[in-house]
Amino acid sequence: MPCKKFDAFIFWVQTEVNFLGRLSHPNLVKLLGLGREDSKLFLVYEFMNRGSLDNHIYGRGAGVEPLSWDTRLKIMIGAAKGLAFLHTLEKRIIYRDLKPSNILLDKSHITTRVMGTIGYAAPEYLISGNLYVKSDVYAFGIVLLEMLTGLRIRDIIMRLSQPHSSLQNWLKSSLLNRGKMRSNMDARLEGKYPPKLALEVAQISLKCIQTNVKVKPSMVEVVERLEKIEAANEKPADSMRRGTRSRVVQQHRRPDDG
Repeated sequence: MPCKKFDAFIFWVQTEVNFLGRLSHPNLVKLLGLGREDSKLFLVYEFMNRGSLDNHIYGRGAGVEPLSWDTRLKIMIGAAKGLAFLHTLEKRIIYRDLKPSNILLDKSHITTRVMGTIGYAAPEYLISGNLYVKSDVYAFGIVLLEMLTGLRIRDIIMRLSQPHSSLQNWLKSSLLNRGKMRSNMDARLEGKYPPKLALEVAQISLKCIQTNVKVKPSMVEVVERLEKIEAANEKPADSMRRGTRSRVVQQHRRPDDG
């Protein structure tokens, strides 16, 4: 990249970093700054030391314990609040691609970071290349599905002949079917979850992954529904749930086109 163009690029990135660094919310991880080494750039965030949500869902890493239902619900709500905050700013921020491997945990926080990944990207984005706030809603619905089943979305998609057109049907037959729900929930939960509330989370996931953008809920609506589920959740909180917050880190700011 020519020197002048690279300097202009650095200026643009620094402007973005300055903007994002000023955002403050309990569910946003703090962006500390921009680093540069020769022609390489890197963003500096707060350190999170408990690995990724991906590790905890799929059991990788030393000393990683399966997440309880209460903890999963808390993570869902925190991540939803982070997205809702970004979507309701005066200059709305599109997160672009939420997924478990980009949700990082420490003792009391959950943070997310995104880039585009097949399976989490909304159909309207794959078809048109245009991003909308509702594209984030789709990705969030996929994360809910993974947290309920313990299955990676790519593994679910491999079982489908038409990934995006039949994913909704798979969810309906696997999680919204009371007779089959238990066998399709994450076995690491060991049946320790309220079936009625898990069903309600599955219903939210289904609404989020609808291909019709207009019928998808907003993240504000998702937060409201999840908080009602949490209020109805009578199970005692486990040690990880106490003090847990979810925080979202946003790297790319894009104008909202829909």
